[in-house]
Amino acid sequence: MPHPTAKPSLLTLPAEQLRGWLAQHGQPGYRAAQIRRWLFERRAATVDDMTDLPKTLRAELAEAFDLFTTEVVKHQQSDDGTEKLLLELSDGQRTECVLLRDDRHHRTVCVSTQVGCAMGCVFCASGLDGLDRNLRDAEILEQILQLQHLLPADERLSHVVVMGMGESLANLDALLSALEIVTSDEGLGIGARRITISTVGLPAGIRRLARTDHPYHLAVSLHAPNDELRNRLVPTNRGTGIDAILAAADDYFDHTGRRVTYEYVLLADLNDHVEHAQQLAVLLKSRNALVNVIPYNAVSELPYHTPSPAVTERFVETLRHAGINVQVRYRKGEGIDAACGQLRRRAGAKRLEA
Repeated sequence: MPHPTAKPSLLTLPAEQLRGWLAQHGQPGYRAAQIRRWLFERRAATVDDMTDLPKTLRAELAEAFDLFTTEVVKHQQSDDGTEKLLLELSDGQRTECVLLRDDRHHRTVCVSTQVGCAMGCVFCASGLDGLDRNLRDAEILEQILQLQHLLPADERLSHVVVMGMGESLANLDALLSALEIVTSDEGLGIGARRITISTVGLPAGIRRLARTDHPYHLAVSLHAPNDELRNRLVPTNRGTGIDAILAAADDYFDHTGRRVTYEYVLLADLNDHVEHAQQLAVLLKSRNALVNVIPYNAVSELPYHTPSPAVTERFVETLRHAGINVQVRYRKGEGIDAACGQLRRRAGAKRLEA
């Protein structure tokens, strides 16, 4: 867990609490808006960067609160504009986040919610060493802001995808707390419809998320069209089953009106056959759904492979012929360990203490 001596985070301090703290220190209430502008618009890295605040106030803020507790220990860049950060947390654990440049206007960040993962998906690097701990809300938010710092001053973040390390719905309290600030007009001001939350499929978590009154986009990592195969690829499926996951996703659509996306990683010779596409079409044909087909991003420690372009195209065309909305999500950041958990494993999951 984070060090017990950690101070409250200035990033996640509610506005009313910040105003109360300022009043106790003899400061006018408008200072709260100044501070939040520095945090989320003007991209301050330290309290000392907040140059229109009195020096005494800056000193008091630095004494009372943490700002950034994560340190960038590795920064990788790809030719396609993708950038990946390996962040070290206050307890020496490490996590990852990614900045994606999709076109002239879209600047998307992909963030993690846990250190490691307990879901055990057999083809994923994130869970190879199991779960260490949940991230705090401030640690989730810090990833977004660390990536924001990579942008020129005239660019802003447009989208957030929660598809990094860990199972998002297994750390839902901290995630929702961080997203409150992401969506707030006093925070980053990114609309809930531009935020995607990915899950391996935890029905109770999906139903809870549906009732938060925020129209976040939901992405369910399905990866198989039947329980027998999914049990092999996604071990947690043994405790849920596809029918329960689909029922919860239907409930999410009913409450939010947001079309659910089903992520399907194509693994060569495992789940990429025509009959798999046909079974998937039967599951989804009556649902307002989108299928994201993702050719596997190979992990050196694992025995799985990327299907050929021809196999991928055949799978996609089978779905389209059955009337399923489908798109292929091609890999970005190839060459910089962009798949979840790869950079962390390559660089070392946790620093070696002296």
